Amino acid sequence: MKAIITVIGKDTVGILAKVSDTCAKADVNIVEVTQSVLQDMFAMIMLVEISKANIGFEQLKENLNRVGEETATKIHIMHEDIFNSMHKI
Repeated sequence: MKAIITVIGKDTVGILAKVSDTCAKADVNIVEVTQSVLQDMFAMIMLVEISKANIGFEQLKENLNRVGEETATKIHIMHEDIFNSMHKI
């Protein structure tokens, strides 16, 4: 099963590294990533594989929220099925 992670906020050093480290510690594989810096704003979308994660989805969400607090960004994770359903409407 896959999930989509989005990260939005003021650009600072280490955002990508901290999100990637959180995924790695949870055995969440990053399948694809795109990021942009627009003036001083950071935007990133990741497609991740969560089927082999060593923690539950809610715990991963909490861990990413902590990274968001540390980096002053808003991080959101959504199951791929929900993401796809939203875009069929």
